[in-house]
Amino acid sequence: MISLGRLDRYMMSRELVEDATKRDEGCDSRTAVEVKNGPFSCADESKEEDLKHINLNVNKGELTAIVGIVGSGKSSLLALILGEMHKLSLKVRVCGTTAYVAQTSWIQNGTTEENILFGLPMDRDRYQEVVRVCCLEKDLEMMEFGDQTEIGERGINLSGGQKQRIQLARVVYQNCDIYLLDDVFSAIDAHTLSEIFKSKCAKIV
Repeated sequence: MISLGRLDRYMMSRELVEDATKRDEGCDSRTAVEVKNGPFSCADESKEEDLKHINLNVNKGELTAIVGIVGSGKSSLLALILGEMHKLSLKVRVCGTTAYVAQTSWIQNGTTEENILFGLPMDRDRYQEVVRVCCLEKDLEMMEFGDQTEIGERGINLSGGQKQRIQLARVVYQNCDIYLLDDVFSAIDAHTLSEIFKSKCAKIV
């Protein structure tokens, strides 16, 4: 009954407003992401402010880190930029295409290659570069069938760090304008993380 109640609340919840986030393709300005005059709310019927006094401007080509204690609203801010939160009175503008990596790793049933391409056509040169900068080459060498190895619920078990790097490779391959990464390195060891930065992952996105 508890599960049915949760499903009922979810199915009856109010849809997000389509223009919760204004998306402009190929803006002429230097701005990539702009948030003005928060507040906004997670709950669909709530008038209470989950986050307030939010003003954020990220320019194109910038690497921006959002830091704070657990529960301070870091993931909520990313959800707002994605258009997944109810705005109460604010302006959100995103210039260009967006790719997102969630805090919890998600791997689909399929090969490693399919998880990275995620429906896009194969560009062999870019694919190999993405595998390199995300430090997946050694992992693929250790898999019996390389990037054709089945992963996901019906495939081989992956470590948390491997899942996160495959997720990272997936969004890097998308070749978007803006990348939103929610604690994407939490399960990656310090040595591998250092290698990812040395490989200039940020240079190809």
